[in-house]
Amino acid sequence: MNPINLQEKYAKFDEHWHPYIVAELNNNYVKLAKLQGEFVWHKHQDEDELFIVVEGTLMMDYRDGRTVSVNPGEILVVPKGVEHRPWTRGEVKIMLVEPKSTLHTGDTVVEQTVKNLEWI
Repeated sequence: MNPINLQEKYAKFDEHWHPYIVAELNNNYVKLAKLQGEFVWHKHQDEDELFIVVEGTLMMDYRDGRTVSVNPGEILVVPKGVEHRPWTRGEVKIMLVEPKSTLHTGDTVVEQTVKNLEWI
């Protein structure tokens, strides 16, 4: 029941596209990640995905051709089953709040897929 300092947590890792758990909330994990460049197209069949942008601008492509930008202090919910591809023009820091069962790259398994989430 102590505060979690996000900047201290972000300072503990350098990897991009690798989420780390910082808290539990009900049946969800609160995760932090640093993003840079382009990620893979994927979807989460059974879970919505909540992106909270802490620093930088997150871009999100959708298969219907739309791209949205999410700025610091903004959130984006990607509904379950919607295929999406996040990308950035520089480093972006995000927070995710997701069910514990949410897989990193959803139904897509690639080299970037993180199979074992770590606490920091």
